Amino acid sequence: MRRLPLLLMLVGLPAAAQPAPSPVGVWATPAGETQVRIARCGDGLCGTVAKVTAGETRDVNNPDPALRSRSVVGTTLLSGLKPSEDGWEGSIYNFRDGKTYSGKMALKGPNALELSGCVLGGLFCKKQVWSRVN
Repeated sequence: MRRLPLLLMLVGLPAAAQPAPSPVGVWATPAGETQVRIARCGDGLCGTVAKVTAGETRDVNNPDPALRSRSVVGTTLLSGLKPSEDGWEGSIYNFRDGKTYSGKMALKGPNALELSGCVLGGLFCKKQVWSRVN
């Protein structure tokens, strides 16, 4: 009878040892034109362009004219992402329009990541779901 509590503890161990889902890895935008590598940055997350397969590959819409000729590969798109109640919150840079938005990010499954970028304090938002590449 003394072994029963120990056995119950051991049976529950594998489930308890599972790591929390993480968005760390490479993700593709909905059209598959851009791949973004999400990594740990300090106590949060950040994301940089890993690959662009279609469209403009230079940061031509950047508000800083000195940066408009740089390649978008290696450019930080997701910055300052800190854990929040529903995922992570931070900033999202959209190189397609050169604007930075207040952003949220949440896993919607092991291979689906929902991002939303907002302006005017969240009055206007746009969402998209990225797919895990690896």
